Amino acid sequence: MDETVAEYIRRTVLKIPRDEIKTMLQKWGFLSEAQLQTLNFHQIKDNISQEVVQLCEENSADIKQAAVLDIIYNHIYQNKRMWSVYQMKKTGEELEYFDITDFKKKFKGRLRSALKNVTITFKEYEDNAIWIRVAWGTPYKKPNQYKPSYVVYHSQTPYVFISASVLKSNLPLLCQALIVASNYHDIREMELRSHSLNSLKDIVFKRYSQNFQTYYPKPLQEGNVEPESGDIRIVQENRSEKERIHRLNWEVFGGGPQPKLEFAQYKLETMFKSDPKMGVLDKKEPFRCLVKFSSPHLLESLKSLAPAGMADAPLSPLLTCIPHKARNYFKIREKKGLFPESFVSP
Repeated sequence: MDETVAEYIRRTVLKIPRDEIKTMLQKWGFLSEAQLQTLNFHQIKDNISQEVVQLCEENSADIKQAAVLDIIYNHIYQNKRMWSVYQMKKTGEELEYFDITDFKKKFKGRLRSALKNVTITFKEYEDNAIWIRVAWGTPYKKPNQYKPSYVVYHSQTPYVFISASVLKSNLPLLCQALIVASNYHDIREMELRSHSLNSLKDIVFKRYSQNFQTYYPKPLQEGNVEPESGDIRIVQENRSEKERIHRLNWEVFGGGPQPKLEFAQYKLETMFKSDPKMGVLDKKEPFRCLVKFSSPHLLESLKSLAPAGMADAPLSPLLTCIPHKARNYFKIREKKGLFPESFVSP
C-alpha cells in the first residue's frame, strides 16, 4: 500500500471519536469482521489508527477505498463543512429516466477530460443522494486528498449541494461535469449557504412548513393573577395584542422548528422618493445598500422578535420570505422596489 494512502487512512481514523471508530469501520466494509475483532478499541487513538493501517495493508487498500471512508465520515459529520446550494435548469420540463451508471461515466469523463490528476469517488445513500468526493491535482501534481470538494446530488431533482475546496478555480469544472452528467444545460448558485445540510434540504425540497393557515390557534392563556378593577381594560388590551402577535407569527412561521441558518445578506435596491421642488436628488438612480443579519439560529431569532416586543407584527416580508425566495430562485426576479438578493450562512 502506498505511504500516502496509509497516512491518509491514519489521519481519517484519528478524526473519528474513539467510541465511533468501530461502527464507522463496519459501515466502511473494507475490513472483514474477523479483522475488526483483532482491533483493541480501548487503547489510545493513535495506536488504533496504526493497527487499522496495518490491516488495510493486508487488504492492499488504495486511495479509492480510503476516499470512501472519508465520505462516510463527512456524511455523519456533515455539519463540519460549509454547504452551498446550486440549482440546475433544463430547456423543457420533461422527466428522464436516471441511470446512475451513465451519470458516473459522464461525470468522470467530463472532469478527466479537463484535468487528469483528479480522484473521483462516489457513494450512494438510501435517500437517493449521491455523494461525490473530488480531490484536485494539477497537471504536474497528484491530487491533494486533504482539500477535496464534496457534492451531494439527489437524483430526479435540479438541486446540488456543494462543499468546495479552497481551490475555487476548480468550481467551474465541477459545475460543468454536473450539468453534463445530469443532462441539464445551466447551473447557478442560489447564494444560500449553511453548515446544516439538512436545513438547506428542508428549504429547497419544501420540507420546511411555513404556514399560511386560514384558522387561528387557541387564544393565549393568562396566568392566575387577579387584576385590580382599574386595570381590567389594560389587561384585556394586552391579552388581545398578545393573541394577535401569536396568530400572525403562527401564520408566517408555523408551529414547527425552523431550518437552521446563521447569516442572511440582503442586497437592497429601491428608488429614492422626494419632493421634486426640494432638489434632493437630481438623477433618478436607485438607492443601493448591503444589509447583514447574523445569529446562531437566524430564522428562530426572527420568529421570536415580535413576541419579545422587539419588532411589530407581522414582520416585513423581506425577513420572512427567505425559504420561499430560495425555493423560487429562478422564478422571482423583482425589478422594482426592495428585494432580497442573496442569503448566506457561514
